Amino acid sequence: MAAYKHHAFSSFIILMLFPLLLQFQFGKSELQLNYYSESCPKAEEIIKQEVTKLYYEHGNTAVSWLRNLFHDCFGCDASLLLESVNGIESEKESGRSFGMRNFKYVNTIKKALENECPSTVSCADVVALSARDGIVMLGGPHIEMKTGRRDSKESYAKIVEEFIPNHNDSLSSVLSRFQSVGIDVEGTVALLGAHSVGRVHCVNLVHRLYPTVDPTLDPDYAEYLKGRCPTPIPDPKAVQYSRNDRETPMILDNNYYKNLLKNKGLLIVDQELASDPATLPFVQKMASDNDYFNEQFSRAALLLSEYNPLSGDQGEVRKDCQYVNTN
Repeated sequence: MAAYKHHAFSSFIILMLFPLLLQFQFGKSELQLNYYSESCPKAEEIIKQEVTKLYYEHGNTAVSWLRNLFHDCFGCDASLLLESVNGIESEKESGRSFGMRNFKYVNTIKKALENECPSTVSCADVVALSARDGIVMLGGPHIEMKTGRRDSKESYAKIVEEFIPNHNDSLSSVLSRFQSVGIDVEGTVALLGAHSVGRVHCVNLVHRLYPTVDPTLDPDYAEYLKGRCPTPIPDPKAVQYSRNDRETPMILDNNYYKNLLKNKGLLIVDQELASDPATLPFVQKMASDNDYFNEQFSRAALLLSEYNPLSGDQGEVRKDCQYVNTN
C-alpha cells in the first residue's frame, strides 16, 4: 500500500513505505492468467467449488468475498486477513473493517488448496478469486482475473484508514481515492454498485435520520429506515441494519442505481452519486442498462484486483491466511 498521512507524519510515512512501493510497482507485471496451471492445475476450480459450497451453506459469504476485494486490493496482498499476534496489529480491528465477517471461511478455502498443493496458492489470490466467484454467485458478471499475487508479511493497520473510504466519506473523497489507483469516475460509479448487495449497520445510518431526517432521503423510505434503526445511538454489537437494496438484496444488479434516482440511497456517498453532475449521467445509464453496469463493474474490479500486488520473490505464500509463516 501507499500512504497519505497528515502533514506531521507525511515525510516519515513516505520514507517508510518507499521500498515497499517500489516492490509493488515492479511486481505488478508478473500477474498472469492461469498462473497455477502447472504448479496447482486445479487451484481455480477448487476455489470455485469452495465458494459455491459456502454460498449454499452461508449465503452472505459471497458478499464478504466482494467486500474483501475492496478492502484488501489497495495492495492485494492479503494483509487484511492477518490476526493481531506477535507485534502485528490486525487491519480487521480498524473502524474501516466494521461489520466485516466470515474471515474464518477464507481459511476453509485455503485448507482445501493446501490439501491439493501445499504452500503454493497465496491467500492474496484466494481473496481475488473468491471475490470473482462470489460475484457470479450474486448474479454478477464473470471476470477473468490474473493470478500470481504473494502475501504480505505485515499488516498496515496503522495507515489503512488513509486508503479505504469510510462509509460516509463525501463523493469527492471517494472519487479521489479510487482515482489514485487508476479507476476513473465511470469505474468508481460502477464499483459503488457493489452496494446493491449486503447491508449497512444502523451505526452508519442514524446521522441521516436523527435528530432530523436528511432532506435528500425519500420521506417514506426515511420512515422505513427509522423502523430499522429506532434509536439515534444504536448498539454497534446489535444486529441492527438495513439492506442496501430491499427488492434484490442478494443480487448484484442495477437496482441500486434505480433506487438512487428515487432518493433511496442508504449512505451519503450513494445519494451524492445521483446529485453530482459528474456522476449522474453514469447513474442514469446504469439504471437503464444492466449490461452496461456489468461491463463497467468488471472493468473497474479488474483494475482494482491488479493494483500494486506483491509478486515474484516478494512477500510469501502463507500456509495459514491468518498468520505469517514462522520459518
